[in-house]
Amino acid sequence: MDERKLSILGAIVEDYVATREPVGSKSLLERHELGVSAATVRNDMSVLEEEGLIMQPHTSAGRIPTDKGYRVFVDYVAQVKPLSAPERRAIHTFFDGAHDLDDLLSRTVRLLSRLTNQVAVVQYPALRQAHVRHVELVKTSETLLLVVLITDAGRVDQQTISLQHSQDAAFYERLRERINRVCASRPVTSVGGDLNALLEEESASTRAAATEVLEALGELLASRREDRMIVGGVSNLARGEQFSREVGPMLDLLEEQLVLLRLLGEMHSNFGEVDVLIGEELSSVSGDALQRAALVGSAYTEAAGGASPSSRIAILGPSSMDYVTSISSVRAVARYISRFIG
Repeated sequence: MDERKLSILGAIVEDYVATREPVGSKSLLERHELGVSAATVRNDMSVLEEEGLIMQPHTSAGRIPTDKGYRVFVDYVAQVKPLSAPERRAIHTFFDGAHDLDDLLSRTVRLLSRLTNQVAVVQYPALRQAHVRHVELVKTSETLLLVVLITDAGRVDQQTISLQHSQDAAFYERLRERINRVCASRPVTSVGGDLNALLEEESASTRAAATEVLEALGELLASRREDRMIVGGVSNLARGEQFSREVGPMLDLLEEQLVLLRLLGEMHSNFGEVDVLIGEELSSVSGDALQRAALVGSAYTEAAGGASPSSRIAILGPSSMDYVTSISSVRAVARYISRFIG
């Protein structure tokens, strides 16, 4: 397709996203400096329609982009601009107040949904890629102990266990020190055997007490919290009149985290890149629920050992979304999260 037709397609997408009204040749000439005659614009629009990039929603109306048209726009026309200095400072300030990973990711979905006016989702980083920063044991009562695992990404996992073989506070303090000598700064996937070796150092009178603590810690180390995600900005769905018919199925889908995880799994871009899936490109996972939707996402952690990145953020909204703003926002926020947890 030549540059002129791509420019006209870009103008149609831009105007439709802004107005949600079908776009005619007259309005295109009034709003854009296309440098061609009205007849040329009409002829090019006819070609775009024949190629399935735009369509006429009803008689005597202008044209609106199709999913195929949005795909061509994203791939060949959209020019994503970097955020301005004030926007970058605002994002940095917003994230700078986060005190742990949960807070950081909660702030992420709030910020991303505000920037794009879409639904935002963020997947927890994979624990298997992390290193142990610290383990804490807190005896909260005579029969309860809180086991806390903190990773180098700022992620905090914890589990409260009911003590069947309770010991005094000094015992748990000594055990904590020994655990941290073994675990600190090591990958979470490599410390299991050494933790088991700690049991050999225990006397017969304390081995059962140490076992219940180390088993709880082992469960935390083996957990797959990357199968968790946070969703924000769901109320944005109700604001798009053109999208109102899809709100019900989409709300149902947003309740199914497994489906959302599978959608993110359909994205295969490398760290620092942005994926865009539109309409039928989402159907293999969601069926017809997202037939008029689009998903824009990016990995915010680098893959380990050449594997696909497993930690992503994304926005979900109508296929008529503002792709330029959406792509630039997702890319910028993903980079900021990466810096904060790196």
